[in-house]
Amino acid sequence: MRVDVLVPDTSAPSAAVRDAASSNGAPGASAFARLVDAAGSILETADRAEAAFAAHRGGLQEMVVERARADVALQIAATAAQRTAQSLSALLGMQL
Repeated sequence: MRVDVLVPDTSAPSAAVRDAASSNGAPGASAFARLVDAAGSILETADRAEAAFAAHRGGLQEMVVERARADVALQIAATAAQRTAQSLSALLGMQL
């Protein structure tokens, strides 16, 4: 699974601004994208473990552990997305 950053309709920021944001490890879209990418790679590992078990090349315990790790990673990503949406909703609901 790969997450691409959405490109806004406005002009792109200068290279200096992008470099500063990426070097600071700014929380936000990039952190969420890394979280989703990590969850995707864990899901792929679980799929490979299941395929290995089905082909009689892997163990049941390994498959179950990988699937549990994938379920936890997916739950963390879903919770992060839900909390991000709630935060955004609260910010948009504020009166200025």
